[in-house]
Amino acid sequence: MISAEAILNARILIVEDDRVSRKLLAGILASAGFLNIRMMPNASRIHAIYSRFQPHLLILDLNLPGMDGFKVMQHLRETHPDDYLPVLVISAEDEARVHLRALAAGAKDFLSKPYDRPKVLLRCRNLIEVRLLYKELHAKNNELETRIRERTKELRDSRLDVIRRLGYAAECRDSDTGHHIVRMSRYCACLARAMGMTDEECELVLASTPLHDIGKIAVPDRILLKPGALTPEEWGVMKTHAWIGGEILSGGDSPFLKMAETITRTHHERWDGSGYPLGLKGREIPMVGRICAVCDVFDALTSERPYKKAWSVEDAVKEIRKMSGMHFDPDVVEVFIAILPEIRAIKRDVDILARQVSRELKRTPQDTGSV
Repeated sequence: MISAEAILNARILIVEDDRVSRKLLAGILASAGFLNIRMMPNASRIHAIYSRFQPHLLILDLNLPGMDGFKVMQHLRETHPDDYLPVLVISAEDEARVHLRALAAGAKDFLSKPYDRPKVLLRCRNLIEVRLLYKELHAKNNELETRIRERTKELRDSRLDVIRRLGYAAECRDSDTGHHIVRMSRYCACLARAMGMTDEECELVLASTPLHDIGKIAVPDRILLKPGALTPEEWGVMKTHAWIGGEILSGGDSPFLKMAETITRTHHERWDGSGYPLGLKGREIPMVGRICAVCDVFDALTSERPYKKAWSVEDAVKEIRKMSGMHFDPDVVEVFIAILPEIRAIKRDVDILARQVSRELKRTPQDTGSV
């Protein structure tokens, strides 16, 4: 319920060219206790004053010089399309066609001359109350939408945290840290954006790429952690991780799971058709698979492993360029090389973070007590 105080403090704008009529209306309202009344003799500055004053009630003469009342209402509808326009029109004409036209233009009620004080006050109070109720409802809706957005973000962040942890769990089986998937996801999102994918698609790439090797959880340790070269049979088992990962993620309805499944299944496919698990060729390979193939190899080459030292970025780029048209989509390779400064920045930032984490872990006291 709107209080009487709120109604009397409402802002009222009177636009009437007749000075006597204007003063009479203002006097009726002021004598009833209304405190915020502003008057205009014409509508030449209506946009600026309406936007600044933000009236709870606009008392508007239809027969204004220059811009008449109908044009004023049309202008306000165009400039404030989502707003409730509290318009009380003044008209000396009592014809139905004028009233219908005014209602169609946005009027909410009418005042006829000569003015009847009780009718003026009643109609003004009613429209102001509706306006205040609208503003109150609008504020509550905005508050609710804000809470929903915050809650949605919390749920999204929680889901992404679980996803990252699953990715780390798979990655850490054959790596000392999970920094590979951090670099990979950022490389892939950066390259996806440069390839023309939408912001929404890039967000999905960033979120789902950490799961690209989730299928490794099904590969035995004797193969996954073997320090030397794999036998053909062992390599055959290793290659199943792409298919198994796709099966783990299959069947979901969300865009995220569909993207994650596509990346997991296709990031080991090759442009010339010699990849796995499906042997796709050329543009049969989804764009996200072609993007992740380049980023995965780049990160593998530039990262240290128990069986090799890290390559320099320059040597890794030479190798990727050499495999363009065979392992990789040539267009993706060219774009990757074009954004190399951004790729270097991502690698530098994540590597700095990795070193900081490593130092923190070394400084953490070890528990040597017995249980």
